[in-house]
Amino acid sequence: MAALRGLLARPLASYYLLLSSAGLLLLIGLTMVFSATSVKDFATKNGDAAASVTKQAVFAVIGVVAFWACQRLPARSFRALSRPALGVAVALLLLLNLLVALEALFRVESIGPLSAELLWLYLGPISIQPVEVAKFALVLWGAHVLARKGAALGWWKELATPLFPVVGLLFVLVGYNDLGSMLCLLALVVGLLWAAGVRMRVFAALSAVGLLGVGLLVAAASLGAGSGSRDADNYRLGRLTMWLDPPDPKTCFELDLPNCYQIIQARYAIEQGGWFGVGLGKGSLKWNWLPEAHNDFIFAVIAEELGVVGCVVVLTLFAVLAFTGLRIARRVEDPFRRLAAAGVSAWLVGQAVINVGGVTGLLPLTGVPLPFISDGGSALVVTLAAIGMLASFARAEPDAARALHARPPARWVRLVWAPLPPLPGRRRRPVTPPAARGSVPRSRARRSDEKAESPGARQARGRGGTASERRR
Repeated sequence: MAALRGLLARPLASYYLLLSSAGLLLLIGLTMVFSATSVKDFATKNGDAAASVTKQAVFAVIGVVAFWACQRLPARSFRALSRPALGVAVALLLLLNLLVALEALFRVESIGPLSAELLWLYLGPISIQPVEVAKFALVLWGAHVLARKGAALGWWKELATPLFPVVGLLFVLVGYNDLGSMLCLLALVVGLLWAAGVRMRVFAALSAVGLLGVGLLVAAASLGAGSGSRDADNYRLGRLTMWLDPPDPKTCFELDLPNCYQIIQARYAIEQGGWFGVGLGKGSLKWNWLPEAHNDFIFAVIAEELGVVGCVVVLTLFAVLAFTGLRIARRVEDPFRRLAAAGVSAWLVGQAVINVGGVTGLLPLTGVPLPFISDGGSALVVTLAAIGMLASFARAEPDAARALHARPPARWVRLVWAPLPPLPGRRRRPVTPPAARGSVPRSRARRSDEKAESPGARQARGRGGTASERRR
């Protein structure tokens, strides 16, 4: 413990913990995507077993570039980008919902090169998931608004405008199609408000409103929300009832009950893995038995192939990531950095808890991917960009900034990697106001007044007041 405390006391401990945990999770994710997709890709893509992992690796490289760019930006750049990013996210979500509604109501599948499929927006061959952009944009904009309000957050009026209306709009635009992502946004907002020091009664009121909103979105599945339809059972309500009262596996298969097949197959995978797993790449339930094995249920593949040990390693890395994010939020001096770090930590860890809880049966199924590990390009790029912002904040911790300035790296290292952060406590000197223009300069007028005074009066005026006033 003494050695661990010594390592954590180092100035750049947060920075290296962030890089190591995120890097290991990314490496595990690429490995498990290859394990979960290689057999299916070999059978369906002309013997190319690495098709899916190659695509994921390309997105990982793009994400590393986004990480590098975000690590170089100061806090004022993130604050300046908050409003444009939120505007882009809302526009993409509105366009996605419009295309989905046109397809459901009028069978219009596309408008020119634009098309939509539930959660994905397509522009020809390019696809994007707008909800991932909305998560990062909400972190930037929410942290900017709360940091600007400061001590005024104790008043309901300051929270009601403009934070709550914008958050409510995002919840509706996201939750109508994807309830799980809306819960991730809710965890993000809770993290922001908690870091801002909002009173507990505000959290109680928000919890009541949030439960009511979740109930309405669950009921909206009967009207076609998400992947539901008007003439089918409410799949969101079915998942909730299956979680509250899970059936016997034999009954589930014999009666072909909906909403229980995924849960049963995930539990079979966890049971088959045992303590040490069947071996990397040797799992069998991913061969069309476990739905979405490369995405939403990739944690079940980890449990089957790497066992309890592999699951503990993944959960430990997420715990280290959560600890590092909250450590950064506690140690930085800028309110915006503190709020943004808490928001990103709540978003990533909350999403991981929702995914793992759904796979293991501890929470209802919602269908959200596991950060860093699940297959998906948009989610990986945005996640690595958020980690890059956290890395920028970690370098701006007071001790880290002093250590970096004490032994600055070479110039080419700063040009390639990241510039030096500002020293803590350094403020710009206020600019001296210019002298008033007139026929007589101020200095001459002052000298003439001093000459008009008697030397005794000037001496008495110089000795008057306390010692500190005389020094001033």
